[in-house]
Amino acid sequence: MVSKQRSYNMSRIKSKDTSIELKVRKYLYHKGFRYQKNVKTLPGTPDIYISKYNVAIFINGCFWHHHYNCKYAYIPKTNQDYWINKFEKNMKNDIEHYKQLKQMDIKVIVIWECELKECFDYRMESLLEEIKNED
Repeated sequence: MVSKQRSYNMSRIKSKDTSIELKVRKYLYHKGFRYQKNVKTLPGTPDIYISKYNVAIFINGCFWHHHYNCKYAYIPKTNQDYWINKFEKNMKNDIEHYKQLKQMDIKVIVIWECELKECFDYRMESLLEEIKNED
């Protein structure tokens, strides 16, 4: 019974247009930023790409991308080997995609789910600064 429930729960998780993505996109739009979403031609398919500033923004779920030292980045008790391998693969892919984007001179910004849950306004203000600042 546990596996059926877990399977059902996992099937309900969205990979695009999540509530936190929508919140960030709405905020950016109201601040005057125009962007593309889920750009498949860029490595890692960034959630948001702002061509004017050449910035790729990833809005990562702490569980799926295994945010280091985060309370949301837990390992399920059942089938732990599967989950550990899954998280390691996700993290490795993330790092590789970020590297590829930087080689293309695209600035990469990662926003974590927990940052948005715990201090949305502060994170959004710092995001605006990150987008506009040249590195």
